[in-house]
Amino acid sequence: MNQTLVTEFIILGFLETPRLGALLLLGFLGLYLAALSGNLLIEVAISTSPALHTPMYFFLANLAAVDILCTSTILPKLLGSMVAGRTISYGGCMAQLFFFTWSMGAGLLLFSAMAYDRFVAICQPLHYGARMGSRACALLAVAVWAISLTNTSVHTGLMLRLPLCKSGVVEHFFCEIPPLLRLSCAPTRLNEVMAFTADVFLAIGNFSVTMLSYGCIIASIVRMRSAAGKRKAFSTCSSHLLVVTLYDSAVIYTYIRPASSYSLRKDKVVSIMYTSVAPTLNPLIYTLRNKDVKVALRRLLCCC
Repeated sequence: MNQTLVTEFIILGFLETPRLGALLLLGFLGLYLAALSGNLLIEVAISTSPALHTPMYFFLANLAAVDILCTSTILPKLLGSMVAGRTISYGGCMAQLFFFTWSMGAGLLLFSAMAYDRFVAICQPLHYGARMGSRACALLAVAVWAISLTNTSVHTGLMLRLPLCKSGVVEHFFCEIPPLLRLSCAPTRLNEVMAFTADVFLAIGNFSVTMLSYGCIIASIVRMRSAAGKRKAFSTCSSHLLVVTLYDSAVIYTYIRPASSYSLRKDKVVSIMYTSVAPTLNPLIYTLRNKDVKVALRRLLCCC
């Protein structure tokens, strides 16, 4: 099959576990509905509550938008393939790759912005208003979306130039870089180098920035005299640290290796973490331990 004949792909999905088909369908449907409703509630609560119009919740609203983009790019097509045909057009596959990579890059950069926000708030509170004003937050958000858009444009452009002629079967449940590279009958060295570079910059860079920020934050928290202040700071920071650790470890595992080492079963399980589980858990992690958001959600639900 040469490049001109590739008009559609077959998404293998979870064919190796046919007995779990109905259970997986219900599971992914539940994850999608939970992620979509939870993140939409976060968006509405933050936009309608003046008390939440702060930099921390501004970035949280952006993260909710990223989660909605990610899950809506992957899960509806996956659910459709589990009850109907498993094919996806070449254009649909490239569009899925584009929007997923965009959301993933934006999510990683947002974690860094959120870590910086917490660092300034806890370690340099007197400078918080100047450094995290509305203009600075807007510029950070624009930079996050623009850099991630540039990143996904590069990766999608490089994928479009490859002749995908080995097979029309994508050994995954969506169109991601590693399984697509295995279908190429041309050298993929440039694609792999760019994927590795992006992972070092976005995932490892984000994790390093976050760890450095939280190292300073923990040192500041330890020096606090107020026990209540310590609990509030640890509560806010531990939630963010948990999300970053889960997300970054899965992304680094997937993109830091050559495409030849791709493992169908293991990589699909890892991909579920950052395409389905993390976007579902984010609203819970950031709201269950946050009194301000819970108050805003109660008001919103009471009004409805």
